[in-house]
Amino acid sequence: MTSAGAGDWIETWLSKPRFEVYLRAANQDRERAVRLYEWNAAVSAAFHHDLCHLEVALRNAYDRALGNAVAAGTAHWVFQAATIFPSRWQKAANGTRYDVNETSRRLMAEAIGNATPKSRRPAEPAAPPAPGKVIAELSFGFWRYLSARRHHDPLWIPYLHLAFRAGTDRRDVDKHVERLHRLRNRVAHHEPLLTLDVREHWKDVQDLAALISPQVAAYIAANSSCNRLLAARPC
Repeated sequence: MTSAGAGDWIETWLSKPRFEVYLRAANQDRERAVRLYEWNAAVSAAFHHDLCHLEVALRNAYDRALGNAVAAGTAHWVFQAATIFPSRWQKAANGTRYDVNETSRRLMAEAIGNATPKSRRPAEPAAPPAPGKVIAELSFGFWRYLSARRHHDPLWIPYLHLAFRAGTDRRDVDKHVERLHRLRNRVAHHEPLLTLDVREHWKDVQDLAALISPQVAAYIAANSSCNRLLAARPC
């Protein structure tokens, strides 16, 4: 705790509702609540570090797998959205029809736009971006839904299973990545992790990484602060 003590300035800083979450967890002990807030911030940073490594491994594994979905000698798959995600219409619970692949195509178009270098002269067309830059612009949410059930027959069976070790069940991948997607969103928005089973989430990181590459999983584990921090929760 700083020399300023655990005074009312904390509520001004964090907001009363936000600090109340930590106060409840610390049995209304203000100094312990601040220590718990610092612990939460440190755990969030540690998870962010590990999730960054995992996301890069996941998107590169999917990139290699989806390379098989387009004809040899044609454009990289990121420039063939209609081939990877053709229109597929389904009926929603309310009876309306919708294209299950529309969002994926839109995200790919946005990623291409964000990755395209701006032309110095307005009259000149912009040079196409490198595929790797487009891949880097695709959000974790894009990769997360590649393991969704709707992609099982058209993408998982012929291509996406190649991103993981032989015999991997799509449902196992989806279970891990769905939980990690929610965790990543909480970490990105600086939300409390106090009510989450953070040890189970750390296991999700390890298990998903191992399905992609045992070497990557070992590297993440060796360079992670998560285990040490999870064992040091102040209350």
